[in-house]
Amino acid sequence: RECGLYEEPITAALPALTEFIGRAPAWLPPALSPESHFRNKAKLAVGGSAQAPTLGILDRGMRGVDLRECGLYEEPITAALPALTEFIGRARLTPFDVPSGRGELKNILITAAPSGELLLRFVLRSTESVVRIRKHLPWLRSQLPNARVISVNLLPQRAALVEGEEEIVLTGEDTLPFPLGAVTLYLTPRSFFQTNTTIARAMYAQAREWAAGLDGVRTVWDLYCGVGGFALHVAGPGRRVTGVEISEAAVDSARRAAAK
Repeated sequence: RECGLYEEPITAALPALTEFIGRAPAWLPPALSPESHFRNKAKLAVGGSAQAPTLGILDRGMRGVDLRECGLYEEPITAALPALTEFIGRARLTPFDVPSGRGELKNILITAAPSGELLLRFVLRSTESVVRIRKHLPWLRSQLPNARVISVNLLPQRAALVEGEEEIVLTGEDTLPFPLGAVTLYLTPRSFFQTNTTIARAMYAQAREWAAGLDGVRTVWDLYCGVGGFALHVAGPGRRVTGVEISEAAVDSARRAAAK
């Protein structure tokens, strides 16, 4: 620091930088989750044939690679895959073939709540197979009684997308309650939510702890609030919390959770 190489503004800055290093915030221990079976959402590309489908990803040639044995997903998701595989054959849902552009079923999306209840979505190219899905839906529900919400999503474009804009809900319920202790959130088919429930709980708890330590703060804005997870966890007596979000479905879910 006493080196004579540097111009005066650099030398003059060094005492403040030295003090700043001492004032740097301490790193808290990292939040940890299980190393496997931690993901509460599966995005499974469908390949193969209706009689022998693959559920997983597509390889470089755009052919299906089966990942039903993957250790990423929570147990209710893994347990649902055999019934979903059989359902594809029963309803004659032809997997979409990317190279030829033929077929209907592109993806199956599954979300699991802490209660074990599921939200299932079939991403289709068109409505051609919706009638067959409805016909065989009672069988699927008998095999998966924990499937609270089942829907069809339409993705007509040949694009690197997981889902489209249009959703057709096939069940009486259109929201999946997602209990997180004192707060229950409500997920609709197109809702965004953290895919690791353990980490989501840790983040919400940390935000609540920080908010509790802010003496005198009476107004909080949760920008891009989604279904309201952070907003509802930092809410408290004498504090006005406002969530800001453009997704109408997410706003509806957040309002429902707030009312509860």
